[in-house]
Amino acid sequence: MLMSTLGLRLVPDELWEIVEPLVPQYPARRQGGGTAPADDRAVFTAIVYVLTSGCAWRNLPTEFGASPATVHRRFVFWTKQGLWQAFHQAVLDELGSRAEVDWSSAIVDAAVVRAKKGAS
Repeated sequence: MLMSTLGLRLVPDELWEIVEPLVPQYPARRQGGGTAPADDRAVFTAIVYVLTSGCAWRNLPTEFGASPATVHRRFVFWTKQGLWQAFHQAVLDELGSRAEVDWSSAIVDAAVVRAKKGAS
């Protein structure tokens, strides 16, 4: 696993302490055998790398310790399980408990789309 300077910069220990209890258990694959499941922190770090760098899943460096297919499969699973919303809320709660959230500078984004053919 890439717990080098890059890995620790992407997912420092303090951040992993917030994320780890929220990570859903990935079910064992039905075919059995094969290699041991990829480490959750390695996969999470690889996902953060892809999302922050713009790297294509297929170009994920091998140093993360998980294949691009495994990382993408886990990303899809965690997305369906609601990890990202729970993670977002947990980070806000942690920052709020430290009084480090300044809501006076919050930004709200919205979109207005015209209803076509009289649809509501």
